[in-house]
Amino acid sequence: MNRYLLFANQPYCFPILRPLQDAIIKRGDQAAWFIHKTANQLTANDAPLLESVEAVQEYNPTAVFVPTNWIPDFFPGVKVEVFHGFDVGKRANTRQEHARIRGLFDLYCTQGPHTTEQFESRARRYGHFKVTETGWPMLDPLFEAESTPTIREQLGITKPVILFGSTFSPEYSAADKLAPTIHKLSQSGRWHWLVNLHPKMDSSIVEKYQAMQGPHLTFFDCNQETMPLLKSADAMLCDTSSFFLQFLLLNKPVVTFNTAVPGPHLLNIHQTGEIESALAYALTRPPELMKEIQKYGDTIHPYRDGKSSARVLQATDEFVAHDLGHLKSKPFNLWRKIQMR
Repeated sequence: MNRYLLFANQPYCFPILRPLQDAIIKRGDQAAWFIHKTANQLTANDAPLLESVEAVQEYNPTAVFVPTNWIPDFFPGVKVEVFHGFDVGKRANTRQEHARIRGLFDLYCTQGPHTTEQFESRARRYGHFKVTETGWPMLDPLFEAESTPTIREQLGITKPVILFGSTFSPEYSAADKLAPTIHKLSQSGRWHWLVNLHPKMDSSIVEKYQAMQGPHLTFFDCNQETMPLLKSADAMLCDTSSFFLQFLLLNKPVVTFNTAVPGPHLLNIHQTGEIESALAYALTRPPELMKEIQKYGDTIHPYRDGKSSARVLQATDEFVAHDLGHLKSKPFNLWRKIQMR
């Protein structure tokens, strides 16, 4: 029996790692969690929590799975990066930052060709880690058959559903600017709105949307699972958040407002007065737009079978069996190691 550790140090780590946990247990192996400086979101159905470094060392995992960009070097096991989101490309140098190598990981499990290309070029350059394309574990539930009533069914919604999501960065967020328009459109009753904002969104903006709740708008707390929202909506309104990439993977249309990353797979607008007509057009699912959405989805995450977690585990097994002793040594990184300790 292999033992695996799930390392969570941000709220978003839990929905990313939980499908991996389930895949580990399903194949008869053992999983455990270590939580660092973030609220414990584990339930009675989750694997046990290790509450100290000593407990981790005694547990002695085969591998540690990490969605964020660092892991203590003194934790036992192969260090596996599984990523905390897609490279949405907010800045000109985001692609380089997304693929920044910190010398902490042995294996990078990439989401699709777009990410794989970046990391394979760096693997050839540095030689101290391996890259395997597996798909993203967080999206496994997105492609599973719905076993519980959708939000649409729970709320008794019969009209089209619009999902609004926004990044927290003031430079790219449209949440504050779009609030009056979304409020007005929700009051018209033409569509039902589902709102989910980034966990780091300014609290005053969050409170503004919470106050909009009514018969045609439902606000969802940032710590709630987002998969039901994605599955329940017919179209999405967004800005420059990687959240909309997940929606596109369901072959659904997205209207973006002044996004920093426009493309033929999006309906990008620049005036608040265009929102209603753009969403109405998106809901018709124009054939050319849907073709571009499919093409774009295949570049960032071509896996639609809900088995990315299983591929991550298989990639880890193969790495331990065949690659672990054949890589160059990682950089010493003395100062970073001192900081982590």
